[in-house]
Amino acid sequence: MRTPRVVLFDLDDTLFAHRAAVDRGIADYSRRLGAPYERIEPQAASRLWYELEERHYHSYLAGDLDFEGQRRARARDFAAAAGVHLNDELAGVWFDDYFEHYVASWMLHDDALACFDALTAGIPGVRFGIITNGDRVFQSRKIERVGLTHRIERAVFSGELGITKPEAGIFHHTIGQFGVDTSDGVYIGDRLVTDALGAARAGLTGVWLNRSGQLPDPADAAEARALGVIEIHSLDELLPRLL
Repeated sequence: MRTPRVVLFDLDDTLFAHRAAVDRGIADYSRRLGAPYERIEPQAASRLWYELEERHYHSYLAGDLDFEGQRRARARDFAAAAGVHLNDELAGVWFDDYFEHYVASWMLHDDALACFDALTAGIPGVRFGIITNGDRVFQSRKIERVGLTHRIERAVFSGELGITKPEAGIFHHTIGQFGVDTSDGVYIGDRLVTDALGAARAGLTGVWLNRSGQLPDPADAAEARALGVIEIHSLDELLPRLL
């Protein structure tokens, strides 16, 4: 591969420590709620909340729920596991209260800013952007809160564009905003299929940030090899793999 002119990042769990914030947020909120939520063991609560996020957020991405609807659905299902029934209004209030605990835990991964610095020094003139599956207002708030606004040139949000990763259109749209060829772009994300394979299928260099060392599906792994997807375990490894 040739040295990239544009480096694009996923946001959640690539730059932004989303999973850690979720774990702390739901644990703190469950403690504040007390009984009957205390019947859900902390690790089980974190696991359940993550599963509900995956299920209902993907319903939002598929257009089956609107953004607020997927939030209320997550709140209702979590409360139901504790034996509590929430109507739509109460589910909205519940999620808003949880959200404050989540926001209080927002932070970047430790290797994020150092990665930007290393790429800037190692690839003169490199430009940065973000592609994220989500709502513009919500995701922009994260970008601003953790200090990424001045680091990136452009951010593209699936909720605004109407195209979600791993569809090629969102990658083509974004790289087009920079006025370069797809072969001049790199995309880094924590999901092999949604991020790295999606980008590679669209003609960019796909990079899979596999922080946890998970084993991919064999078919996905074979496709990744065929498309030249790069696997790293920390953003500290990114620059040497791009030169």
